[in-house]
Amino acid sequence: MWKHHNIKPIFWSVWFVLAILTLVTSLSSTYLLIWTVLFFLVLIYASFDIRLGYFLKSYYRNKNEQSRRVAITFDDGPSEFTPEVLDLLRTYNAKATFFLIGKQIQKFPNLAKQLLAEGHSIGNHTMNHSNRFGFLNAEQVLQEINSCDAVIYETLLLKTRFFRPPFGVTNPSVAVAVKDSGDLMIGWSIRSLDTVLSHGESIYQRIIKKLKPGDVILLHDTSEKSIFALKKLLDYLAKEKYTCVTVDELLNLQAYEF
Repeated sequence: MWKHHNIKPIFWSVWFVLAILTLVTSLSSTYLLIWTVLFFLVLIYASFDIRLGYFLKSYYRNKNEQSRRVAITFDDGPSEFTPEVLDLLRTYNAKATFFLIGKQIQKFPNLAKQLLAEGHSIGNHTMNHSNRFGFLNAEQVLQEINSCDAVIYETLLLKTRFFRPPFGVTNPSVAVAVKDSGDLMIGWSIRSLDTVLSHGESIYQRIIKKLKPGDVILLHDTSEKSIFALKKLLDYLAKEKYTCVTVDELLNLQAYEF
């Protein structure tokens, strides 16, 4: 019910009623302003919480998980830190899902191939990961998705069905583009904040305090502090008898088009 396509007509209906009442009665225009501001506050909040699926359905955790399985995901790679991540995953017999940036695949094509060869899943994280991503129109977002898809296919000979928007930003333009691409939007239930927090221990503690079976965890394979947190997390998961699987396995989704 609380989705953009349902809320939008309600907003405009109330807005026009308030506008008419403002013109033909003594109703203060302040009410019209307040209603408009509230609507845009909802849009802003929904744009930065991918779990809400406000603009487009987001797959972000398995609420019905019956066993102790979680999915660790990595954004923004591959990078010079990815080999360390792979070594840790291999040591703990853990599988993960990597949302790759097209231009990073071009820098590290062999790492992208290694990810796939070692049984990890691959997702699209746009071609350039633009800082202006939230301000791109639908055509520009689709171009970012398609360009990354082209690089993935050229390098790995496959078409991923998974897309994760940079910064987790969603809006009407992103929704239109993802529908046009036919992708599935993958979110997360635990945001580690490893690009914000300064210390690996803080990142690790933030994750385990929220951890439940069925969770999708967001990390980045782009820094030493994230690797520190990953090492402690994998050790904790092993001791607590958790299994780390790919997103497609946890959420029962098909990762690639064949």
